Amino acid sequence: MTAMELIGHEDLDGVARRLQLAVDASELHGSLCGYLSGGGRLGKQSLLAVLQLDGHEPVKPSVHDQAMLDGLVRQSEAELADPELGFEPLLPPDDRPLAERAEALVDWCRGFLGGFGLVGAEPQRKLSDEAQEILRDFAAIASSEFELGNESEDEDALIEVHEFVRIGAMLLHAECVGGRNKPNSDTVH
Repeated sequence: MTAMELIGHEDLDGVARRLQLAVDASELHGSLCGYLSGGGRLGKQSLLAVLQLDGHEPVKPSVHDQAMLDGLVRQSEAELADPELGFEPLLPPDDRPLAERAEALVDWCRGFLGGFGLVGAEPQRKLSDEAQEILRDFAAIASSEFELGNESEDEDALIEVHEFVRIGAMLLHAECVGGRNKPNSDTVH
């Protein structure tokens, strides 16, 4: 994996399976993004320990899997702070079934809320009304089940929700972190 390669959903899902995590790639990425958006910093701590995502019987990541997790942290930090708004929630590709992509978005929001909550109550007390509303909307998405019917309409609705989540995560990050949290390539070891 080179520094320029973006970590994809399938690759990260493989890591989650190998490490026997109780979450999939979307929820793992959502947890990381929520933690970072709330102002959390990993420092030299393990991503899985910080997010409390070790499996029931923790498996030590291989060198390759650890490199991928470290790269995910750097990638997420950079994307959330991207002035060009290049952040994307890590979800299955568009060629996957609509129901799978919708469920992954629900999982991502659930992870985001959990990661944001791990930062503590202080960031939440300082949130603007708009940011608090975004968190409430994420909670509504995280607790929802999509009822699929008309595939074209459902696809359009999923695109709208996806875009709301994408922008909402960046707004929360900007409000809680602002300019103080520059991406740092040696954040995780």
